[in-house]
This record gives sequence, structure tokens and C-alpha cells, in this order.
Amino acid sequence: MHDDRKLVEDRISRYLDRHLRPALYTAHAALSLKARHVPGEPVPVAEALRAPEAEYLPFTLGQTWGGPWSTTWFRVTGPIPAEWAGERIEAVFDLGFDPTRGPGGQAEGLVHSLEGWAVHGLHPMNRAVLITPELRAVDGTVDFLLEAAANPAIESAHARDMHFGDRETAGEEPLYRLVAAELAVRDEEIWQLIHDVEVLDQLMRALDQGSSRRHEIMRALERAADATDLKDIPGTAAGARVELAGMLSRPAYASAHRVSAVGHAHIDSAWLWPQRETMRKCVRTFSNVLSLTEEYPELVFACSSAQQYAWVKQQRPELFERMRKAVGEGSFVPVGGMWVEADGNLPGGEALARQLVYGRRFFAREFGIEQDGVWLPDSFGYTAAYPQLARLAGAEWFLSQKLHWSETNAMPHHTFQWEGIDGTRILTHFPPIDSYNAELTGSQLAHAEHNFRDKGVAGASLAPFGHGDGGGGPTREMLERARRLRDLEGSPRVDVENPSAFFRQAAAEMAALPKAPVWRGELYLEYHRGVYTSQARTKRGNRRAESLLREAELWAATAAVRAGAPYPHEELDELWQQVLLHQFHDILPGTSIAWVHREAEQVYGEIHGRLEALIADAAAALAPTSADADADASGPALLNAAAHDRREVVVLAEAPAPADSVGAAPTAQGLSDGRFAALAEAPALGGGALVQVSADLAPVTVTALAQGGYLLANGVLEARLDEDGVLRSVRDLASGRDAIAPGGTGNLLQLHPDEPNLWPAWNLERHYRNTVRDLTADHGARATVTVTDQGPLLAVIRVERSFGASKLIQDLRLAAGARRLEIGTDIDWRERAAVLKSAWQFDVHAEHTSAEIQFGHLNRPTHENTSWDAARFEAWAHRWVHVGEHGWGAALITDSTYGYDATRQTRPEGGTTTTVRLTLLRAPNSPDPKADLGRHRFGYAVVPGADTRDALAEAHALNLPLRPAPAGAAPLPLVRVDNPNVVVESVKLADDRSGDVVVRLYEARGGRANARLTTGFEPTVTQVTDLLERPTGRLEAVGGARELTLRPFQILTLRLGRNAGVDG
Repeated sequence: MHDDRKLVEDRISRYLDRHLRPALYTAHAALSLKARHVPGEPVPVAEALRAPEAEYLPFTLGQTWGGPWSTTWFRVTGPIPAEWAGERIEAVFDLGFDPTRGPGGQAEGLVHSLEGWAVHGLHPMNRAVLITPELRAVDGTVDFLLEAAANPAIESAHARDMHFGDRETAGEEPLYRLVAAELAVRDEEIWQLIHDVEVLDQLMRALDQGSSRRHEIMRALERAADATDLKDIPGTAAGARVELAGMLSRPAYASAHRVSAVGHAHIDSAWLWPQRETMRKCVRTFSNVLSLTEEYPELVFACSSAQQYAWVKQQRPELFERMRKAVGEGSFVPVGGMWVEADGNLPGGEALARQLVYGRRFFAREFGIEQDGVWLPDSFGYTAAYPQLARLAGAEWFLSQKLHWSETNAMPHHTFQWEGIDGTRILTHFPPIDSYNAELTGSQLAHAEHNFRDKGVAGASLAPFGHGDGGGGPTREMLERARRLRDLEGSPRVDVENPSAFFRQAAAEMAALPKAPVWRGELYLEYHRGVYTSQARTKRGNRRAESLLREAELWAATAAVRAGAPYPHEELDELWQQVLLHQFHDILPGTSIAWVHREAEQVYGEIHGRLEALIADAAAALAPTSADADADASGPALLNAAAHDRREVVVLAEAPAPADSVGAAPTAQGLSDGRFAALAEAPALGGGALVQVSADLAPVTVTALAQGGYLLANGVLEARLDEDGVLRSVRDLASGRDAIAPGGTGNLLQLHPDEPNLWPAWNLERHYRNTVRDLTADHGARATVTVTDQGPLLAVIRVERSFGASKLIQDLRLAAGARRLEIGTDIDWRERAAVLKSAWQFDVHAEHTSAEIQFGHLNRPTHENTSWDAARFEAWAHRWVHVGEHGWGAALITDSTYGYDATRQTRPEGGTTTTVRLTLLRAPNSPDPKADLGRHRFGYAVVPGADTRDALAEAHALNLPLRPAPAGAAPLPLVRVDNPNVVVESVKLADDRSGDVVVRLYEARGGRANARLTTGFEPTVTQVTDLLERPTGRLEAVGGARELTLRPFQILTLRLGRNAGVDG
């Protein structure tokens, strides 16, 4: 036989697309529409239903509708022809959908019954609505409301149409034109034939060219086309199906890969749309899913993000009740157990714990279910703290697929055990279908099987299917494919099932292996490295909120125990949930439209203000308890929320007053800005006071140097600044070592062009390093250097410089007794497509950096021996990054930035220099074309002679400054730990309102630790708990203390019992 395969395959494509699909609807009837345009914010369906009839104006096909972000409400009516009785009748719409755009990034619609029920969403890939009784009037005619959202299409990867992301620049011109609105009769035999042909055609094309099965399918499809009379497709469709029945009835091979298909709709809580639109996307998608399960009861739909459920419960309670019923029936499956699908790297340790706590509590409270996994398909890498945190929250598995985006290295496994920094392991799966928006096509399923890297170890993989981001989720077409692919020769077996079923099988397969595959450490995404820095104001707002939440809980708990003050459970819950929402993986990373980030700045401002008020209330409640203080009160009390005792200089708005009529006021230094510096002492997690300066505290001095520049010194460190404001020496006087390499610099500001090929806010690409401009006098950025304060408690040298259109002021601050040199930065940033770095050339031979992550730190190499090492040319750290050699090191501390890079160079004269550069600012043009423009204030510091324990203590000090409080408000700590390597992360009252005190701590240095925990009150019982404060063990007091033993980086949560009913 002659080879006519291409001709036949082309014929089948034409047969399917040109003949069968257009023949699906065999009868049509026009619908009548009236429209009510609503610019600005959406209105509830109740308001649309109450609107006067006169506000709904006649509307016809071809008319335009919807300015950017506006809503148009259509009243849809029409008679149903009598001859259609008994037929399947659908309303079919085209709101002006663009087939070249993704299904979740353009116009969307929602059909409402006249009772206000959300019935079905409309999307580019989901245009038909079954006419059910609730969409009919009493007389049998069609009558319902269609809410159409004019969401603009924004192309963020290529930086197109960015103006739509800001309400001020979006414009008002209509974006869409109504193309179709009709009633139609769907022919069931043609519907089934379409999917028979489609599934076999896709399978045929996925099989090897020489496969016998491929040729058999091709000939069967040819016979089906021959059996179809193109002039009478309805009358001949059944006969065509007979020709295909044999090909569809042959079972899969016994060794076939199994695909666990899980319905899914990944909906970003904000991204190219604001949060208010996410709320509507959820309603549209969830109503779709519930409608679909009525026709396809086998559908199992997995949905994460408790916040999205909470929105639906608040705004559409009738839909939420239907969801609750579906959860009980097993068709709607809450997964992930987190408040949102948070960024996987940047949230602080306690915040990441609370993501799991608030998410799991919500699902348990609303649905009575315990979450057994973490579902994070789309975050930009994952911290090595996740395995321990997930297991402590009750999770047994972890799912993501984002790492297949890595541009250099492919992960060696799809199903494996992931080991965190403490040694905890969790079963992890990356779907080899390489998508969380799969459609279950033949090519996708073939890719899943061929791509699966654990063949012979595991026999199944998971495939999340459905259109996300407002695309409507799974479709009936996908489920028709799944039905035919359940057991079909040549294809993987497809089972639509709960993800937990898949992970139970995977766990059994792993348990049967003599040695399961293991990945140790972080899951680093070799892409999207710019997210550690983009939208700096959003990141600063988050860091400050995390610090204030720590303080608010600590001082509110202290006030409750010490003074009987009511504990603000409800307000803290509300504020935590707001912070957790804004840690979503397109908000905190800085990758959303302008609207989202402007809104985030406003929300953070409100959060900070409310938390400051809670702290002030707690401090006021503590003020009468001055007898509880362990230091004499003189002027304001000082509250220390850090985990380490402190004796340091503080800056006050007013000069301290004498302790009494005859006492002397503590020594204070007037500052150039009108404030005052004084010395304070405070225990960890407790209150202290201002103290007199003792003779052993060397004053800080500023000396002008003959060669230009200045020398700052305080008896602990010396820092030499040249005449251009660049550090040339930072000497640790205890060891006599200079942190700066010979001939090197510290805080050398460097400007690079930053033009990624794609995804500007996301990507910082290696080629940026090829061009650099040092911001010095030699390169047109001369500085003005002045001394503003000269000690004896605080010295400040101000460096001012301009470059491009930007202006920068940096205050180098050294306090008496301090181990860190602080650099306060105030910049009016006006550069575009640029990245700003602060470079530090350290005189250390460092094999790796140690960077703070959640509940510990992670080592990353400073070399590029392997492609894996080289791909980490930009990394992230929370509050500190450390480099060192045996016996000595240095650290950089930050108060709001995360990105950094580190390299090691050999000096010509011998020795090595380890250069660490903090990434301070970027200026991407998409999806926010004005990202990061304007004023920024942030700080960082250098600590010479530091080890990782010192780095953590100094990071606490910089991020948790001593807080002035009313005189006498200096309580003893509720808890103390005698080992500095065991760090208290949070102190709060128990969430169950019992009044118990909950303490979370961890081993911070990476070694075994023994510690004694003492309390400032007598607990009735001490229990070890999981993250959700559920008891898992008990500790007995020995000599009034609790003896603790922690393994490296272990997290330990303790519940200290108190008498019931004391919690306000």
C-alpha cells in the first residue's frame, strides 16, 4: 500500500474541525438582550436585579461593551421553540473572546438566575450554558442575567498593554464586541462522535510513526470519515461511531503508566487583575465546577487557598453552601491547607507557619476535614524549611510543578522524598505533564509518560487539568477525554481521582523501595530571580508587618498574663489573614499590575497602624506593673521583642527625664535631627530601661583623615570611609582583622542594565552582570560627605550622591558599643531597566554563604563548579547573609531586602576575596510600567567578626528596635531560654481562647542544643504541640525549668497551661 498517512491525517483534521464541530448544534434561535453598563467597581447581583427596567437598554450583536475593568449586566430573554421539546438546549455566547489569548486573561461572564443564584461561568473555552429550570421563566421562556466583566488582556511576559494595569491609565474605551448570543440544540450523537474522533486522533499522533496501533487507528478514522455523509451528519454520526468502537474498546497495556487526573483551576489571588476581580473569578469557576459535576459525577475538583473559600462564603453564601455539600460528597476537594498559595521563599518563618495554621483551621472548621498535603503548583522556588513545617502541620505530601520552568537544569525526579534543613522528609511530586492547566490531550499524556523520570520506581503521576486564572476550570470536553482514556491501548490509563489517592499509592511505592530517591535542600527555580527584589515597597511592607505581628502578640500575651488585659484574638486573626493574603506568590514577589501593588501599599499602611495601636494598648496595660521590672525606671521603659538580651543605644523623640527629683537623668546626646540618643538595657522578650553610661563603654568618635575621608570608631569596630563615601576598611578590633579585602571596598554601589528577554518583573538574567557602573566620582557619581553627629553615643556620616535621574542619601551610623555599622538609605529612584547593588569585598576565603531562611539558615556555594552552582547566580536571604572561614567571618544584615549574589576571586598577590552584593532595587517595566519608581527608605548593616549566631542577634536588633513604652511598663519576660542557639520565634496566647501561652522556638545554629526554659509564671502543664497547637507530648518541670533537647534546626512548639478562663 502506498504511504498516504499525511493525506489521511490531514483529512481527519479537516473532518473534525471543518465538519463535525460546526455541526454540533442542529437548531438555533436568537436571544434578546438588554444591557446595563456599570463603570467602576462591580455591584452585587441583588442590585442588578433591583435596578429599574429603564436602566437596561436594548443591545444587539455587534455592539461594543465594557470599558477596562467595568461590568455590563445583560438581561437575557427568549422563547424556546415548541419543536425543541425533549432536546438538550444550551445558550451559547461569545462575548468577544480572543482565541489568541489565554482563557483567564480576558472577558469573562457569569450567568445568574433571577433568584440571584450563580449558575455558570462563561469563558473563552467554556461558552455554553445548559438551560436548566432555574433559567426559565414561569411561561417556559428563557430569562436570566449575565454579568460580563470587561477584564483587559495584559501581556506581561512581553510587556504589552501594561497601561491597563492601572485604573488611572486604563482608559474608558470599550474593549469587547458581542459576537454571539443564541439558543441552540446540541446533537448528542455528534457530541459523542466528536470526542471519539478527537481522542483517537490525538492518540494516533502521539504514537510512534512505525507503531501498528497508530496505523490501525488511522484506518479506523478513515472509515469513520467515509461513513459520514457530510450533508447529513446527524443521520450518519451513529454509523461513524460504529467504525471507531473497536479502537476505543481495546484496553491499555498492563505496564501502561497511570495518570491520576485531578480537576483544577489555579486562580491567582491577584496578578493581572486586582483582588476584587479574583473574588468574581472564584465565583465563576466554582459555579462552573458544581454545574459540571451534575453531568459528570466522576469529576473530582481540587481547590486550594482558604482565602478564596472565605471570599465566596462572605459574598455568595448560597454558592458556598453548595460547595460545602460537594465537599461532603467528595467531588469538591479542598487541598493545600494554606491561607493562600504563598510565595515559597520570602515569607518569614512564623508567617509560613501561620499560612498552614490558618488554612488548615479554616478547612477543618468549615468542612470538617483534615488536610493531608501541601499544594503549591506555581510558586517561584521553595524553601528548605518546608518539609519540617508541612509535617508539623500534619501534611504527608507536597506538590508543585513550577521547577520544570528552570532554564538550566532539570530536576532528576518527579516522585521523591524531599529533605529539609533539619532532616525531615516529605513525599513530593512534580507532575511530569508539566502543567497545572492540563487538558488531557493525547500529546500531553504522552509527554507525561515519556517525561516521567522515575519509571521503574513509581508507576503513576498526577495531572491537574482545567483552565485556571478565571478560565473556568475543567471542561466537559476534558472529561469526555478522560472517560475514553480510562483504559485505552497505547495511552496511559487515566483515573479521575482525589489527589490523596494518588499520594497513598506513591507512598506505598516509595515504602517498597530499598532506597527511595531523595532531594536535599531548597528547591531553587533557575528562573524568575528578580522576584527577590521587584516592588521593594511591597516587600518592606511585608517585613515590617511580620515584625509588628511578633511584637503585638508578644506584648498582648504579656499584658494578658501580667495585667489581665484582654487578648485581641479577633483583630490579630484579621491582621494575620491580611498579611498572609499579601504573601500570595504574585503579590509579595512583586509581579502584579500597578493596581495590586498600590493597593498593597495602602493595606500595609493600615496593617502597620493597627498593629502599632495594639502594641500601644498592651504597653499601656503593662505600665502599672512597674514593680515587676528588673531595672530601675528612668524615663520611658524599653520593650525588647528580640530573642537576645540587649544593651544598646536607642534614639528617642524627647530627652530622658531624671528618675526622681534628686536623681540624674541618664546620659543623652542631642542629635542633629532634634532627637536624642541614650543607652538602654533590656532582657530578651521583656522590658528594660535607660541606663547611665558606664566607664567601660567607649565613646564613638569621628576623625577626619589627612588623605580625605573619615574614621569611625567605638572601641569595638573601626570603619574608614574615603572622600567619595565608599568604605575602605571595616575592622573588628577584638581580632584585629579587617573585613574588607586589601584594596577592596565596602558598600560600593553598582548599577547594572537590567533587560531580561521575558517576564521583566520576574527575571534577572545572567547577562546583566556583563555591564556595570560603579557609582563613584570616577564614573560621574561624585558624593558629598558630611558629618552630622559626632558622638559620644551615636555618630552619623551622611553620603549624598546623584546618578542618572536618581538622588540618594545614605547615613552611616555607628553607636557606642555596637558591633554593626548601619547604613540607612533614602533614595529617590528614577532609573528604568536597571538594578542597584551594594557590593562588599570581604577578606575571607568562604566556600559558601550562609543565608537566613525560615527557622534556620542554608549554605550555598560561592563557586560555579557545576551547572547547578552556576545557575544560582542570584539567591535570597531573609535578614542576614554570612560569609566566613574557620574562626572568623562577616555578615550583612537587612531590614527589607532579600536578593543577593556571592562570588569568590583570587587576588594577584595571593589570598581570596569573597564578594557579597545586596540587591537593593530593580526597575522592571512589566506588569507595572512604573514599578519601584519614587522614594524608598531602607537599611542594612555590616557586622565584622560575626558568626551566624551573631548575625541572627544583630538581625533581630535591626528589625526589632527597642520600643519606648510608658514609664514602668518593663515586664519580666514570660519565658527565657538559657542557650543562645535556641531562639524564641513567637510568644502568644493559644488560639482556642484557653489563656494558655504558646511559645515557638527553634535551634538556629545547625547543631544539637540543650536548653533550659524558665517561665515568668507557673504553668499548670507544659505540652509539646504541632503547629496547630494540638498536643503531641508533655514536658515535666525539673527544678522549676523545662529541659529541652533540640536537633539541628528543629522547630519546637510548647503550650504552657494556665488556669481556664483567664484569657480575655
